[in-house]
Parts: sequence; C-alpha cells; structure tokens
Amino acid sequence: MKKILLLSFVATSLLLTSCSDFLTENPIMRQSTELSLAKYEGLNKATVGAYSRLVSVNWYGASFILDAEMRSGNGYRDVDKNSGRYTVSYDLNYTADATPALWGTAYYVISYANNVIDNLDGKAGSGGVTQQDIDNLHAECLFLRALAHFDLVRTYGKQYTVDKTALGVPYVFHTDAAGQPARDNVETVYANIVKDLTEAELIIADNYSREEVADAKSVVSKLAIQALLSRVYLYMGEWQKAADYATTVIKSGKYTLWTADKYAAAYKEDIPQGGEVIFEVYGLKSNEFDGYWDAITWETSADKDGYSDCATSKDLISLYADGDVRGTMFLNNPEMAPDTYWTTKYAGKDKSRPDVSNTIVLRLSEMYLNRAEALSHGANIAGVTPMADINAIRGNRGAALYDNPAAVDVLLERRLELAWEGHFWYDLARTKGSVTRTDYSGSETNRNVPADSKYWALPINTRELDVNPNLVQNPGY
Repeated sequence: MKKILLLSFVATSLLLTSCSDFLTENPIMRQSTELSLAKYEGLNKATVGAYSRLVSVNWYGASFILDAEMRSGNGYRDVDKNSGRYTVSYDLNYTADATPALWGTAYYVISYANNVIDNLDGKAGSGGVTQQDIDNLHAECLFLRALAHFDLVRTYGKQYTVDKTALGVPYVFHTDAAGQPARDNVETVYANIVKDLTEAELIIADNYSREEVADAKSVVSKLAIQALLSRVYLYMGEWQKAADYATTVIKSGKYTLWTADKYAAAYKEDIPQGGEVIFEVYGLKSNEFDGYWDAITWETSADKDGYSDCATSKDLISLYADGDVRGTMFLNNPEMAPDTYWTTKYAGKDKSRPDVSNTIVLRLSEMYLNRAEALSHGANIAGVTPMADINAIRGNRGAALYDNPAAVDVLLERRLELAWEGHFWYDLARTKGSVTRTDYSGSETNRNVPADSKYWALPINTRELDVNPNLVQNPGY
C-alpha cells in the first residue's frame, strides 16, 4: 500500500514513502496529508502506516535487539566470520558520531501517531464510523507513541530506578517540523508513557482486533497495552502495579506457555496460532523498511552466505543445564566456524533468500518473569509465589524445577528465557548491574562494563544536536 509520510521529528518538509504491506487491500493513490487525514479511511490507513517502521534495521528489525545483546555479554563476534557490523556495540566504542540510529526512526513513528491523534476529532458519526472506531485508532497510536518513547528513554537516558531526575528524551505530543524540544527528565518521560498507556487501556474495545492484517499479533490489542504497562512499571520499580498487570494478562486465558517440544518451532511461525506471543513485529520482505541482508535474520545466521556478525557467547550458552530446550536454541556451522554458535530465534520462516523472521516484543513468559520479580520485591498476588512463576516456565522448558524459594534467581531466569530478545542489557541497567565478559574477542578497553559506566546512557547523534540546539548531550561524550 502507498501512503504519505507524515511530518517526522527532524523533517523540514513532507516526503512520500510506502509502508504497511501487511494490509491485504489494494494500493491507493498518494494524497496530501490534509486529504489523507480528513476522513476516517485516511486516519485508519495512517495508523496502519505507523507500524511499518518498527521493522526498520534501526529498531526491531535488527539493531535495537542486536546492539543490546552484543554489549550485554550475550553476544560474541567470531574473529573470522564477520563483516565489521556491530563492532561499535560489541566493543562499546560509542561516540556522538557512532551511536544507535533509533532516535530518528522512533520519532518518525511518533510523528505518525501524533498526526493521527491530532486529527481524530469530529470523525465519528458519518459513514457508519462509531466513536469506538475512533477510540480504537486513538488507542493504537497512544500505544505506539508510548512504546517509541519507552525504547528511546531506556537507550539514551539513565534508568528510572537509577536516577529518575536525569535527562531522558523529549516527549513529543504534537509534531512540529520546526520544533526544537528540550529533553524531559526520565521521571517525566515515564509519567507520560504511563499516561498514554492507561488512556489507551481505558478507551480501546476489550476484544479489539484490527481487520485486514495478516498477523493479528502485529497490531495493538488491550492485552498488549496491559503487557507493556507491566514492563514499564517493572522498570519503574512499581512492583505491585507490575505484578497486577502481569496477572491480568496471565489470567486472560488468551495465551499459553510454549512446551519444550513447541519452543523452537514457535520462533519460526509466520502467523502465531495460540501460544505466547502478545505483540510482535511482522517480518515481510515486501515491506520497504525491511532490512533485507542487514535484517536480524542474516546478522544472526550460521549460514555461510549470511553476515553472521552477531554470534552467541559461550558465557551465555554455558548457563543452560542439560535437558533445557533453551540451551538447544543455538546453531553452528562446522565448515565456517566450528567453535562459534548463533541464536536460532531468528532462523527465518521462509525458504527463499534473504529470509525473514518476526520479532517478538511482548510474550507470556515475560509476564511470569515480571510478576516473579515484582513478588520478590514485596508485591502480593494471592496464591502466587516467585518460585511458582519461575517453575511454570522451567517446567515447560525441560529444566529442573526449583525446590527452595531462597535459591530462585529471577534475573538469571530472565537472561535464560529472554536471551536474544533485547532484554538483558536493560535488565542490568535498571538493576545497577555490570557486564563481565569471559568469552570475548573485542577491544580490551571495554571488555567489562561497570555499573557506573557512561555507556548505560548512550550518546545522542551529532546530527540531532546540530538541528536542535535545545538538546543536551549525555555526560562523557
């Protein structure tokens, strides 16, 4: 489908682009922004368009996940099998000119969402459009705006539990192409994320599911909103709220934990049928924002034709006990690099090349892990314990169950279960952890990352600072 590109955060003019190939309708003619947003149909298509850039290589299509894994100790660079990509994140050689490109991509999605939200008034009541139809669009855009700001603030700002008074990112409610907003502090950003998500939760229909999409899990639902709220509250140390929202998702009955015999296949599904996936980014080659050879599938490939820059450290692999299916989720290529292994969570779902994978953003196991951590910090859910939640996961992975509550290590379980899904670095950041890498092939300067390292808040790109003098760089860059 062809759609107009709405005003981006740093844009100075309107541009045209294509997006949203997961719709099953025919292409439409390009129109002006004003015409596109004048009617419900245009707003609906613009909302769909807001999803398309999530698959960008700058975000869930590759580097947001891979950068975090490479700098966390989960990643490894084979000295012979790499193309030079992801050297900065692995060696932590970040500068203002070598930093994640998430900033521009995320604000681009924010601009899409803002333009829809700002044009919703007065659209109900004609052509069979109800107020609930409008509210559902509004909720989708609020979710996307909140998710974008959340990923931005935990990348470029300190964590809420570390220093909520530190500079975060500008929270942009209304996109102005000429605007030069200053950075809000971390506490303000989180307050606005919660505000957007709780409003979205309130107004979206309970059973809302966007029509005419190939993958219903790739668009917003009420449970996706509630799952993200659980994660956000976890990052804030709001333990009871994190546990309550996780419980809501778990008790919904809409999702089931993958069993050991289904685990590997679940990551190759084109369209999830049951199982754990709450919200994911749908991989499709014809989406122009797909990274093609730079996409996550080929960056983590053990295939001789893949780039294979992002391998898995033995530090991670050694943590899995015999019988744990999660320890089998790694593949090597004896002819290419006999001692190096790559994750199979992005092994692809097609048979042609380059292959594509979906990127899971929210799933049921995380809700059990969120609740277990929250309970271990004093939250209370009747009849539930951290050990029971962790054992619910381990029992479905073929791993030995805990029989001593004092031995339960929730953060270790998060690392084991959510490896290569972009969580571990941020878990270390919010818990004031550090990185110690034994299996490491990079620059010795940043082999290990102490808890007080400047790299827990990455630098803002020089270009952003040049076009917006109100932005302040993070310390140390």
